[in-house]
Order: sequence, then C-alpha cells, then structure tokens
Amino acid sequence: MSKTRKNREKHMGSSIDDFLKDEGIFEEAQTQAVKEVVAWQLDEAMKKRNISKNKMATLLKTSRTQVDRLLNPKSDITLSKPAAGGGNGRAPGND
Repeated sequence: MSKTRKNREKHMGSSIDDFLKDEGIFEEAQTQAVKEVVAWQLDEAMKKRNISKNKMATLLKTSRTQVDRLLNPKSDITLSKPAAGGGNGRAPGND
C-alpha cells in the first residue's frame, strides 16, 4: 500500500480538526478562520450602519491603516490589539 493511500485512510472518518492537528496546522488554521470571520462581520456592520473606514478609526481610537489591517484577514495583525484600544463593549455607531 502506498504512503499516500495510507495517509488518506488514516484520516477517513476523522474530523477536519483531527486532520489539521495531525498536520500540525490546527492553531494556524483556527486563527486564520477567526480573522476572516471578524473581518467579514466588521465589514458587514460598517456597511449596515454606513460607517466609513475613517469614522471607524475614530470610533476605535486608532488609525485608518489599523482599520484596513483589521478588515484584511490576510494581514499580520493580532486581534487583541484593536480590542484593547479602549473599547466600551458597545458596537460602533450605537451611541
């Protein structure tokens, strides 16, 4: 039996999480998935409330560049940094 076939059979019936853990990329994949969801949710909320990137930067007490990074899930940003910037727990635009 070939090595490739053995690897496929090893993962048959297992979860995607098990597969990613076996490949050693679970944490990386999970972090990327969270970034993508947060970026999408923030973008949708901004559209719904008609909030520009400049206005969002002001609301978050940060720069527009940081907002751009937050909206780009491929950027190398730690999600805890923007959240630690003095947020009050309310959604932006809900004053």
